[in-house]
Amino acid sequence: MGTETKPSPVVSHRRRAPDDDPVARALAEVDWEAALPKDRGPFLRTRLALKRAIDVGLSGLALLLLLPVFVVLGVLIVIDSGGPIFYPWRVIGYRGRRFTGYKLRTMVPDADQLKDHLAHLNEMQGPVFKMRDDPRVTALGRLLRKYSLDELPQLWSVLVGDMSLVGPRPLSAEEFIEATPLERRKLSVVPGITCIWQVSGRNEIDSFADWVRLDLEYIRTWSLTRDVAILLRTLPVVVRGTGAY
Repeated sequence: MGTETKPSPVVSHRRRAPDDDPVARALAEVDWEAALPKDRGPFLRTRLALKRAIDVGLSGLALLLLLPVFVVLGVLIVIDSGGPIFYPWRVIGYRGRRFTGYKLRTMVPDADQLKDHLAHLNEMQGPVFKMRDDPRVTALGRLLRKYSLDELPQLWSVLVGDMSLVGPRPLSAEEFIEATPLERRKLSVVPGITCIWQVSGRNEIDSFADWVRLDLEYIRTWSLTRDVAILLRTLPVVVRGTGAY
């Protein structure tokens, strides 16, 4: 008499989520592997190690060289609006990993509490809030945002491994929950400071769906040479202040 063979369990890339955690529930709905190309090419680990080495080398050097700039900008922020110099940026990163990055503060200290009153003025289609003439932004903050100077502290997040120089942007917990499972796949790789969206118009692209489409395209076509090309395209975009507000 033969023995009955039990079917092999189906392995899922999704996580079980406690009912009391909306972020965990949203994570459980995401198939991270579905965003990645089936053919990832030879020597993937070596290429990823090189990407990380570039991240560490360039971010570490930049932080050292920019230290005097941070000091000057910090003093100007205090003179302009008082309050803290850095804004703690609590976001969702690689495959749902939560981390706190930092930006130079460009808004009034109670900006987060005022956001709900401005929700109806959102100029971005989707869960991300963007507003060209946001009244919470300080006078100095507008200048910092125009030239992306407020983003410079994110180099620390790159150095410690929460971010990369190039990759899809992280999402806040609120944005992550409101995004669709397909849109959340943009975080199937380590998030970055700049990506295709930043060099293709930034805030001039007013649809979150289009933003995600560009991020998923980056994931499908990733290569070290493309990362270098995006970094080289980012510099003139930042200097011109294209699409930033």
